[in-house]
Amino acid sequence: MDFFKDFELTDVETRRGAIRLRMAGEGPPLLLLHGNPQTHAMWHRVAPQLVPDYRVVCPDLCGYGQSFKPPESQNHAAYAKSEMAADMVDLMARLGFTEFYLAAHDRGARVAHRLALDSPDRVKKLALLDIIPTLEHFERTDMAFAMGYYHWFWFAQPHPFPESIINAAPEAWFNAHTSREPKDAGFFHPVALAEYLQAARNPEMIRGMCEDYRAAATIDLDHDRASRDAGDKISCPLLVLWGAKGKIAQWYDAIEIWRTYSKGGVIGGEVPSGHYLAEESPGHIVDHFKSFFR
Repeated sequence: MDFFKDFELTDVETRRGAIRLRMAGEGPPLLLLHGNPQTHAMWHRVAPQLVPDYRVVCPDLCGYGQSFKPPESQNHAAYAKSEMAADMVDLMARLGFTEFYLAAHDRGARVAHRLALDSPDRVKKLALLDIIPTLEHFERTDMAFAMGYYHWFWFAQPHPFPESIINAAPEAWFNAHTSREPKDAGFFHPVALAEYLQAARNPEMIRGMCEDYRAAATIDLDHDRASRDAGDKISCPLLVLWGAKGKIAQWYDAIEIWRTYSKGGVIGGEVPSGHYLAEESPGHIVDHFKSFFR
């Protein structure tokens, strides 16, 4: 298949730096945010099927891919999900969109959750793939989570300890990291895989990734607890999907958890995949998105 056929690949200057993205299509805007250790390329099997109905925008998040990468800091504020969410609001405004649909996977879904809390007037509907809220993960931590998501605690160690280990053998790290997630072997598109590996070989991306996780274990929890104490919840309709072979399915009642974080209604369910829903089971994701966003 063609890789992002008819999509424009460009860089857009935003308030903090340049964001690389692909976009195409006509109709209402739909912003798609990627997970880790990936780039916007993870949407290559989904995005082209949505362009007949939407203006689809697929960026690399701050710190990832070929978007800007702030340096490390003591409080990790540059990688707070509130800042990364504000980047996306700014990006969409520069593209001419003050309201948009939003779908996101993994780390991008954590940015999307914060975006929906901080800028509820911007998000018309929200779809979150294979996560529960960051705060829930940490507050429910047990042996299974600590072992299964050990990278959350490793990446969050002080700079430059995790970076130095990954940078010594980035491709070996990438292969080991992705092989831990249940999935169908060989589903990564060769072009997407080459892009993921290119990013993994960039020490600045590895630093940005670790800062993302450091922020999640520190400043993001402060913001999430403040939102919970204030009674802030997602106000738009919410679609929650997860992989039937993944850890979310094993450990959590995702719908019930998200209901406590939403006042706009929650629907969703399992997708026949592991963690990488959009690349393993794109047809199901497209069907869910078309039904939910229309």
